[in-house]
Amino acid sequence: MGDVAMTVPVLVEALEQNQDLELTILSKKPFQYFFPLSSRLHFETLDTKGAHKGVLGVYKKFKELNRVYQFSAIADFHNVLRSKVLSSFFRISGKKVATIEKGRDGKKLLTQKDNKVLSQLEHSSQRYAKVLKQLGLRLDFDPVVRKKFIKNTDKTPLALNTFNVGFAPFAQHEGKAYPFEKCKEVILELAKNKKVNIFLFGGGHVESDLLAGLESENVFSLAGKFSLQQELTQIANLDVMVSMDSANMHMASLFGIQTISIWGATHHFAGFLGIGQKPEDIIETSVEELSCRPCSVFGNRPCFREDYACLNKIESKRIVDKINGTLNH
Repeated sequence: MGDVAMTVPVLVEALEQNQDLELTILSKKPFQYFFPLSSRLHFETLDTKGAHKGVLGVYKKFKELNRVYQFSAIADFHNVLRSKVLSSFFRISGKKVATIEKGRDGKKLLTQKDNKVLSQLEHSSQRYAKVLKQLGLRLDFDPVVRKKFIKNTDKTPLALNTFNVGFAPFAQHEGKAYPFEKCKEVILELAKNKKVNIFLFGGGHVESDLLAGLESENVFSLAGKFSLQQELTQIANLDVMVSMDSANMHMASLFGIQTISIWGATHHFAGFLGIGQKPEDIIETSVEELSCRPCSVFGNRPCFREDYACLNKIESKRIVDKINGTLNH
């Protein structure tokens, strides 16, 4: 989800800088809400578990697309087996194809256990931009610039307060998730300020139940209650988002919302910091204090120390102070 969200600013800028350009996005259905669809930006659904499952399913989608659109070129932003197969069908049919280069060698050096090479790698959005430029498009894109790339949706958000904080305490992998008990400490401390409303984001039954247990007068859980479109509306109305290195950071970035991000096994040097977000808003255990960081590109590797010190060393007060400093700025 985060990867898809990061494509949006690049595509929006590509459309603005190439007035004769028309784009069609192929992705999973829920992600359509990320994109400001228009007469020049279309969305097509790929049903990977149903009609478009396997090679035959991908070929079926290729035929469907060919019936509806007259593509000049194909940009593969994913570079996985499924996208390679689809690109091959288009290439055989005579279409020009450009594929993202993910920089795997650099990421391997960044995360290896010994002799790490700690250097800033190219941001993912810049890799997307390179694909489009290979196809002949004009595109000047800077991932440091914070701006609103999509407008607020038309659904009414939950009641807002003087200050509105989003908190997304979960991540797909353990190496990216701040311990939930410490998240509770942050939320309970923030909730003492009745000028602050806290909106909790998560998914799945377990996460929904945990967050429901934290609801109070000024703490609201959206988990399991709202659609992705409604969650995006709520995010668009925040003063600040607090997130792991996860999709919520990237969704907040689409609206130009400042995000305080918490990083454990991963590191922003890999190129995944939210577009427009600043390194000074990152909360982490420094690599000087913990030389094993980063040990994973995506946070999916087991901790060889077996204690996830990268996350457990971060005190909840540090996060609370950072949030309060942002709100009082």
